Amino acid sequence: MTERRATNGVILDDVSKRIIAQLQVDGRRSYAAIGKAVGLSEAAVRQRVQKLTDAGVIQIVAVTDPLELGFARQAMVGICVDGDVFAVTDALAEIPELDYLVITTGRFDVLAEIVCESDDDLLDVITNKVRAIPAVTNTETFVYLRLRKQTYAWGVQ
Repeated sequence: MTERRATNGVILDDVSKRIIAQLQVDGRRSYAAIGKAVGLSEAAVRQRVQKLTDAGVIQIVAVTDPLELGFARQAMVGICVDGDVFAVTDALAEIPELDYLVITTGRFDVLAEIVCESDDDLLDVITNKVRAIPAVTNTETFVYLRLRKQTYAWGVQ
């Protein structure tokens, strides 16, 4: 591993990356267990995790399975925009059913992931919320049939 600088200027040395890797395996792992794995004291791990969290490099959250929580319909929506893409993404960000939103290049200006309870709910979000934004000119919906892989382990190899 080599040292890497995050976009906010925080330097990620090998030890910080190993701490992150430990948390990516199990975000509930104790600081003592992480310290043992990376060769630091519990207090030193606690300080590093706090620094990484405060800097926005990491956040420790519970990742849920939408299906298990009653959200049976998930889809990625490609969105074409005519006008200010930043204004559109600001408006899209206010839609609670959107949980992932990126500005991109290529065929679509924006990609948005929608998680909702049913096909009717998906239709409502796309028709009455996404397409209701004036600068949105076109959408294409990619319904998820089966999740095959989802990881959060990037950035520390």
